[in-house]
Amino acid sequence: MSPANPYASYEFHVIVQKLQAFCSEDLGGFYLDILKDRLYTAGENSSARRSAQNALYHITESLARLIAPILSFTGEEVWQTLTGREDTSVFEHSWYEFPQSSVTQPFMDGWKTIRDYREIVNKKLEEMREIGKIGSSLAAELDIEAAGKTYDVMTSLGEDLKFVFITSRVTVHRREDVGVRILPVASPHPKCERCWHYRVDVGSDTAHPEICGRCVS
Repeated sequence: MSPANPYASYEFHVIVQKLQAFCSEDLGGFYLDILKDRLYTAGENSSARRSAQNALYHITESLARLIAPILSFTGEEVWQTLTGREDTSVFEHSWYEFPQSSVTQPFMDGWKTIRDYREIVNKKLEEMREIGKIGSSLAAELDIEAAGKTYDVMTSLGEDLKFVFITSRVTVHRREDVGVRILPVASPHPKCERCWHYRVDVGSDTAHPEICGRCVS
């Protein structure tokens, strides 16, 4: 009998660690946390919501196959729910191939920058929460002063940057010197009872006095 591969268990452990980190950090702690707003509040057939559902479909197609060798019963249950078929198994399929995309390395580097600053923002919001200035992060607004590439990356998302930071407003200001300054404040505006954002236009439609203009639309 040939000796067991001494690296097999280590490699398997590394793979499981990476998969667990992806689910807890990249999905749960980042992507899905941000995506909840458009899934719950955007119009049922809006491009924003359908785009999110499309991305989730491809992620689930891949993830069901990735977890199958580790969580076989869970992988099979996900697969049957996803396909609606009981006559086929996830173990009869190969790894999922994602559709081609135009994502570039500079684009990915930009998101790395945004994620790094999101951690800083979260710490500042937690400090505000601890002293009772805000409850949820949506009760806060941000002014960010940035220069150079950081300014370009931040402003490239436009209004969507507030959804990434999960605050009710983010305004990015250009500064001439290096560095980034993040200034969080409690929002002075009322809370929308539908999306929970604090917005100046809450109650602007008399037919719907408790929700904001975005939710009215």
